[in-house]
Amino acid sequence: MTFGEVGAMVSLPGRDSLSDADDRTIASRAADGDIRAFEILMRRYGSLMRAYAARIVRPSDADDVVQETFVTAWQDLPDLENPASVRSWLTTIVTRKSIDRLRAARDQDSIDDHDFHDPADGPAETATATSLDEALSLALSTLPEDQRRCWVLREIAGYGYSEIAEQLDLPVSTIRGLLARSRKTLVDEMEAWR
Repeated sequence: MTFGEVGAMVSLPGRDSLSDADDRTIASRAADGDIRAFEILMRRYGSLMRAYAARIVRPSDADDVVQETFVTAWQDLPDLENPASVRSWLTTIVTRKSIDRLRAARDQDSIDDHDFHDPADGPAETATATSLDEALSLALSTLPEDQRRCWVLREIAGYGYSEIAEQLDLPVSTIRGLLARSRKTLVDEMEAWR
């Protein structure tokens, strides 16, 4: 079954009262192989995952990243230790898939294959902006995982401190510290771009 076929099934109204259940219940049922429960997870978080991915990768790649995220989620859901944290778990997967997509594009494609910026930009502006994107991606890859996840959730996904704390199951004070360290490291790493 393709992502599109499952997506079409998701849009069917009135499937059952499972759609009103909490994340823990739905994720547990999906982990047991309940396709309807997984459809609800896709419907509940698909738009969020797409918006999140589109802020990391090209918008044209966001659907592919989300599809890869949900394929991985379906395969790995039985191993999820805390079904109530399914949203943060999905966010982690989409982050990794997005970063993998950026790395693959950087390693395999030429600069001419990308359309990251306004087509009205000239070659110099496009080259500069692409170089900046690559430098930021490289700098992000050097951050410890918790710092990178906090930074991406805050700066790319636009989450507030309490939302990040909820996603990562950490206290807000820890999130503030992780963000401060990640910002300091990124400022140092990106000094040449000031």
